[in-house]
Amino acid sequence: MTLQTRRDALKLLAAGGAAASMGLPALAQDNYPSRVIRIVVPYPAGGSTDQLARAVSEPMSQMLGQTVIVENKPGAGGTLGSDYVAKQPADGYTLLFGNSGPSATASLMRKLPYDIHKDFRPLSGVVKVPLILAVAANSPYKTVADFVAWAKTQGTKLNYGSTGIGGSSHLAGEYFNEMAGTQFQHIPYSGGAPLVTAFAGGQIDMAFVTGLDGAAMVQAGKIRYLAVASPKRTNVLPGLPAIAEDVPGFSAVVWFGMLAARGVPDTIAERLSKTIAAAVQKPEVHKLFVSRNVEPWGSTPQELAQTIDGELTQWGPIIKKANIQL
Repeated sequence: MTLQTRRDALKLLAAGGAAASMGLPALAQDNYPSRVIRIVVPYPAGGSTDQLARAVSEPMSQMLGQTVIVENKPGAGGTLGSDYVAKQPADGYTLLFGNSGPSATASLMRKLPYDIHKDFRPLSGVVKVPLILAVAANSPYKTVADFVAWAKTQGTKLNYGSTGIGGSSHLAGEYFNEMAGTQFQHIPYSGGAPLVTAFAGGQIDMAFVTGLDGAAMVQAGKIRYLAVASPKRTNVLPGLPAIAEDVPGFSAVVWFGMLAARGVPDTIAERLSKTIAAAVQKPEVHKLFVSRNVEPWGSTPQELAQTIDGELTQWGPIIKKANIQL
């Protein structure tokens, strides 16, 4: 073999190797998914977030033809699990079941090890959970207007409970004070269960709860729903008026949805987005969500991204004025 022939052969090998390596990502995308997909829930197993994630994991598995498991990574108010997903390979095999707190509003209260815009790619919203203004079961007030009128006569004597500093129920309480002109004082608890227990015991005057946390206490006659915090009345909580009917513009809705690491390829992201949205609309999943007083969503990536940006705009001034820090 001449020197020139050897050089030509080496060039052909190099070109072939480069073409093969360039084809690997495309091949991986074409074969997706070829192994187990993990949905990381940044909260403990058994909680409301965990239950919502597991409800969509099974239909996703069926539609993708691959096992989809839920993996709990709790800690630091949901930011530990969120950071974990942000640092994983952007290959579509590790997803985050995120929500308003660690995925968005926490960034307004402290420096996080990840950036919701730079490190994550929204895939699909799963549910929207309107907060509910709850009062004691024996409260004489039947409307938000009457409740607000009475509260204004009490000054700072009244209080409201939350699931913790910086959580959605805390922000909603401060927002209510701002919008309704009341002066409820904040009492934080360590979660939904302790909050509704204290509420039932008469330790607080009102709270913003979710249907996931408050249903049992309502059924037991311990607390009473007064109005829903969605922009208008919702079918998942029939008969409840919207707070906005008496406090114009008031809205406090928590979202839950799926996100992936920012660099996930377009073809994989699009397949996941459509699969998640379709899973939400499965009759058995839809029925389960409605029974838990949450609104099935199944959004496009763009709708989820717009929701995240919207709540950052909404809650930023409230957090700054109330000086809420984590």
